[in-house]
Amino acid sequence: MSVKVDRVPENINFPKEEEQVLNFWKKIDAFHTCLKQSKNKPRYSFYDGPPFATGLPHYGHILAGTIKDVVTRYAHQKGYHVERRFGWDCHGLPVEFEIDKSLGIKGPEDVAKMGIDKYNAECRQIVMKYADEWETIITRMGRWIDFKNDYKTLYPWFMESVWWVFKELYNKGLVYQGVKVMPYSTTCSTPLSNFEAGQNYKDVVDPAVVISFPTAEGFSLLAWTTTPWTLPSNLALCVNPKLTYLKVKEKATGTCYVLQEDRFPAVFKNVDDFEVLDKFLGEKLKGIKYTPIFDYFVDICPNGFQVLTDGYVTNDSGTGVVHQAPYFGEDDYRVCLAAGIVTRDQDIICPVDASGKFLAPVKDFEGQYVKDADKNIIANIKSRNRLIQAGQVKHSYPYCWRSETPLIYKAVPSWFVRVEQMSQDLLKSSEETYWVPEYVKEKRFGNWLKEARDWAISRNRYWGTPIPLWISADKQEVVCVGSIAELSALTGTEITDIHRESIDHLEIPSARPGQPPLRRVPEVFDCWFESGSMPYAQCHYPFENKKEFEDIFPANFIAEGIDQTRGWFYTLIVLSTALFNKPPFKNLIANGLILASDGQKMSKRKKNYPDPLEVVQKYGADALRLYLVNSPVVKAENLRFKEEGVRDVIKDVFLPWYNAFRFLMQNVERIVQEDKVNYKFNETAVRENVMDKWITSFTQSLIQFVMVEMAAYRLYTVVPRLTKFIDHLTNWYVRMNRKRLKGENGIKDCQVALDTLFGVLFDMIRVMAPFTPFLTELMYKTLRQLLPGSSLESVHFNMIPEPKLNLVDTNIERAVQRMQSVIELGRVLRDRKTIPVKYPLPEMVVIHQNQTYLDDINSLLNYVLEEINIKKVVLSSDKEKYGITLRVEPDHKILGGRLKGDFKAVTQALKDLNNEQCEKLIADGFVELIGQRVDISEVRVIYQAQGNDEYEAHSDNDVLILLNVTPDQSMLDEGFAREIINRLQKLRKKAHLVPTDEVDVYFSVTKESDILRIINSHRDLIESTVKAPLLPIDKLSPSKPQIIQETQDLKGSQLKLVITWRKEVETPLYPWANIILQDITPRFGVNTNKGSIILKSKDKYINLDELYKEVEILFGLYGMKFTLWCDGAEVKNTVDLNSKNIIVSSTQPKNDVESQISPFCKFVNVANGSKSATFFVENPRGFITLNKEKATQFVLDNSLFN
Repeated sequence: MSVKVDRVPENINFPKEEEQVLNFWKKIDAFHTCLKQSKNKPRYSFYDGPPFATGLPHYGHILAGTIKDVVTRYAHQKGYHVERRFGWDCHGLPVEFEIDKSLGIKGPEDVAKMGIDKYNAECRQIVMKYADEWETIITRMGRWIDFKNDYKTLYPWFMESVWWVFKELYNKGLVYQGVKVMPYSTTCSTPLSNFEAGQNYKDVVDPAVVISFPTAEGFSLLAWTTTPWTLPSNLALCVNPKLTYLKVKEKATGTCYVLQEDRFPAVFKNVDDFEVLDKFLGEKLKGIKYTPIFDYFVDICPNGFQVLTDGYVTNDSGTGVVHQAPYFGEDDYRVCLAAGIVTRDQDIICPVDASGKFLAPVKDFEGQYVKDADKNIIANIKSRNRLIQAGQVKHSYPYCWRSETPLIYKAVPSWFVRVEQMSQDLLKSSEETYWVPEYVKEKRFGNWLKEARDWAISRNRYWGTPIPLWISADKQEVVCVGSIAELSALTGTEITDIHRESIDHLEIPSARPGQPPLRRVPEVFDCWFESGSMPYAQCHYPFENKKEFEDIFPANFIAEGIDQTRGWFYTLIVLSTALFNKPPFKNLIANGLILASDGQKMSKRKKNYPDPLEVVQKYGADALRLYLVNSPVVKAENLRFKEEGVRDVIKDVFLPWYNAFRFLMQNVERIVQEDKVNYKFNETAVRENVMDKWITSFTQSLIQFVMVEMAAYRLYTVVPRLTKFIDHLTNWYVRMNRKRLKGENGIKDCQVALDTLFGVLFDMIRVMAPFTPFLTELMYKTLRQLLPGSSLESVHFNMIPEPKLNLVDTNIERAVQRMQSVIELGRVLRDRKTIPVKYPLPEMVVIHQNQTYLDDINSLLNYVLEEINIKKVVLSSDKEKYGITLRVEPDHKILGGRLKGDFKAVTQALKDLNNEQCEKLIADGFVELIGQRVDISEVRVIYQAQGNDEYEAHSDNDVLILLNVTPDQSMLDEGFAREIINRLQKLRKKAHLVPTDEVDVYFSVTKESDILRIINSHRDLIESTVKAPLLPIDKLSPSKPQIIQETQDLKGSQLKLVITWRKEVETPLYPWANIILQDITPRFGVNTNKGSIILKSKDKYINLDELYKEVEILFGLYGMKFTLWCDGAEVKNTVDLNSKNIIVSSTQPKNDVESQISPFCKFVNVANGSKSATFFVENPRGFITLNKEKATQFVLDNSLFN
């Protein structure tokens, strides 16, 4: 039984084919099937960082998802079982902020009025707002991940594991409650961690004021601030004890001021208006009291309002005197605490509420939002003559990452994890991990860990995992709960959910008789604590899956954006180090940011980037995947996203790859049909041909390279090597072996060549399956039909082939590389002289000093002869014999840019180099000229063949070639013949013919010319190449069905070419057309939408009105409005319609139907002497009128001849 070979279409719509592949995966449940297949294999663990579903996925998510998918698919195909579960971040500010916006909630009071239960119910409703869109986009991108077996941070079992993590930390003494000045979002009414605050800095303009602080010593200290709203809370001033300060007197007023020496000319532009009275170190000012600027806290801060000293004060901004509001600045709090201005256990002096508004006792500004109060505070100070200067400053300021509003720094009682004491353990854990790129770990992450501060894990919010601490009113008893069962036992209550509305009311009896019960603290966990706990919580550790978790921890791999160095990467490593003193992962890829094409941040408002789904619908997911993976963004650098870059992947990678695959299948079809070979791929075929050995060796080297690079998680090195491989495959192997693959060297050699190309493509699709899952699946579905025995249903069920190193031949790879260099140099010379490759040339000389090089070229000489189209190649090591001399010119762009002023002199020195000096420059790779080192890469070496005009010379600074560019007449004739072949091949392609189609070619020339002579003298060459007889047009019979015809201008003559099917098919004796109804229903008993019509009557074409009438009668369309269309345009005349399709439609048809060589309806041709007629025996199709005999008699009886 012969093999059935599916024909591969000439054109491909990649996005549409991907949709088909998605349907195929769905049909066979591909992802879960592959998981079942690998169930008992070694485990490869992977953690997926949970996104929020309250926003739509963007390019950053698609990039990270692609990296994760490539790595996990590759791991599966390397023989591992890879569980891939999707996770959702469901708690925290992103969700609450959306609810606050939609319900108009301004602060905690509004939530209290509404009730936490109702507020959290609103949050719960929107957490999965865009979950369907996420699944759609991720699935369309080809990513395989389990959405059904997902984890959500709101699941009680997930939250229970978070409690367990916290209790472990609590039991180790790593949890404490303290007051800390923290970044605070007044919009979201909650503190943020330092790494959250560091995520979103913006350049802003703020007020900058200089204020006087009078002292009893007769001078005023001058302090500078950009946050006037903190001045009501001023409790001290601070100077640097080691910097020099000046006491100056304003000559006009006699007023004395003290400020830092270097800041004097910056604050007072005209220093001549002042007299310097004294100069001293800041240490001298310590302890001096000053008059408070506001008196709100004078009574409760007896040690306040004095000068303190600390090294954090600098001389690069302000006045060198810093005002201290200890509960609104980290350094302020530290300095004031050390000086005893405030104490750890006193009540906080923080007259600002959760929404950022002033409280009592700041009576002058009570109820005002702090940033809005700036101008009123400045006016107040000015009215009391304490304002010395008022201006503005542009500086970088932190904004809330969720609400996009300015943060303030504010003292908040919070629960902390002790991270500072873990610094060395964290660095040790980090050292055990491998990062791509490495510098992110060493620099960015390492520096962050060295400076790590205690982590504030509590949030004064509602929708989150509650902190499981129950505390007595006098704070003498604390119970930390680590599980739902434990809380149930302590409270005697059955518990199913542990959100605030479900447990806030629960009380734990005091262990002390007569004391009131313990109540839960009001805070919830920061959502970063939850995402940092996901390795344990996603599998409900340690309550379930204990062994399974411990077997695969740490994870083999994680990946996210570089911004997560201070986010998820950090929280993961803090918690795993605290719990187990080891890292949570082994390997990590940190990707960079994707920017708009202009380098700006991608912005929905600006619409400065194309919609991801539109890009996928235009070019396909594979193209987008490969574009991203092949960009600097995989090395943690930024990428300017350019849509044309995605398009170029199609052009430069996919189309050549697809064409090589299509060429293979065309020639398999040919060997099956023409040579009757029952073709199946033979993996053990013995290869004698050097190009077979070369491409096989190169493929095995590629597989080895991919294995090494993927083991090192360097995804970005794989695609450039793939692109180079595709160039080798299509432009060298397939191009040079077309005749062999087409069977011109015999069946046996053809089979070996087909086996070689099949083997290369089969290896390649398995290696590339993780990168381009759709295109590889498409090719595999066709190739697997030709595999011997049984085969797996999907390419993704196959393992990546191990490299067959015994097939790697470095000598052949070297020889072919040298041959390629020689051929490319020859092509450059042809281009330079504008001599197309079709025209043969007499000779090429290859010159090289190394005999091995010449031997390599000699071993591949036939390919050089054919590719350059030359009659003879001479190999030589003797340059002098051909009069070759060298000269050197500078590369103006490179060298000019570097040398600038010295360029002219160096240029002259380069031109003055003699032949020997040029040779030395090439040998050494550089030359020293007038004090400048000039590298070979900065110059152009020009070879000249002195006294030898027929040769053109060219070199790549390794091999030199000379090309004789003077063809004789026979060579010009051959070039002309090849031009005719080229025109014919293009016409075949235009007609969508494949090599196995049996056709004949007819030609005519308008006037006597050389074309006829060339065709007659080179007929064998032309016919053997186009695989069709070339016949004069007067031999074309009417019964030969024409496929395509075209008249072309060639050398001043009109060459008409007609391609017909070889088999004769009877067609009507007169012009005819097929008729098709589209979007119109036939009437009056007609139940088909196809018919045929004769266009000529009595030697005259019917006119347009007659054509419309014929159609109306044929389908019963009386009284209906319709239009006739052909080839996408409205029919305007009847002369050009022969053998075409006429579409009947009320609107322009969406697509044309391909014409066929005979009418839809059966007919009979009748001849009587010189008279003839065509009669349709059915019309419309299926409507039989007469059989052939009766129809013939009817025509004869009624003389119905044209």
